[in-house]
Amino acid sequence: MAEGSGPGKTPMAGLAAAVGGLLADQISKYIIVEKVMRPEGMTDTPFYSPRVIEVLPVFDLHLSWNAGISFSLFNSGTSLTVAILLSVQVLITLVLLWWLWRLDRRWLQVGCGLIIGGALGNIIDRATVGAVADFLLFHWRDWQFPTFNLADTCITIGAGMWLLDAVIAPHHDAANSKE
Repeated sequence: MAEGSGPGKTPMAGLAAAVGGLLADQISKYIIVEKVMRPEGMTDTPFYSPRVIEVLPVFDLHLSWNAGISFSLFNSGTSLTVAILLSVQVLITLVLLWWLWRLDRRWLQVGCGLIIGGALGNIIDRATVGAVADFLLFHWRDWQFPTFNLADTCITIGAGMWLLDAVIAPHHDAANSKE
């Protein structure tokens, strides 16, 4: 086991991933929302921005606000819905923080940290403006993937790391149990 990993020890790799994911998300949202997409004279947030920036033929920067969860589910925008979603997000994030201290492999700590950092980024948006700023849009002809942000990317990468570990780890666990 590597130093600094294992149940009860400070999971530095996971905490670093959480902080890195959170900072990348919040900095990117600040730049896109405040410096790139905010219409002149607009002071309210969330706001509509007609601006679309083509980065690649299949990728645009396009600001949208999601008051719901993934793929805009529960996107009613009512105060009750926002409060419920915020409460659920905070509870899940606290459970993930608790679990982070019990993980014994850095790989899982980093995956968990990315999920925590992404969740915190979206929690900040929901708590401050009632909706999450999404701005990354992939598309092809008439098809488009739902707009997302770096927090969503961190959550997806972290979940992918967990899934990959679930596929690989049983082989390691089986080999270790025979020793």
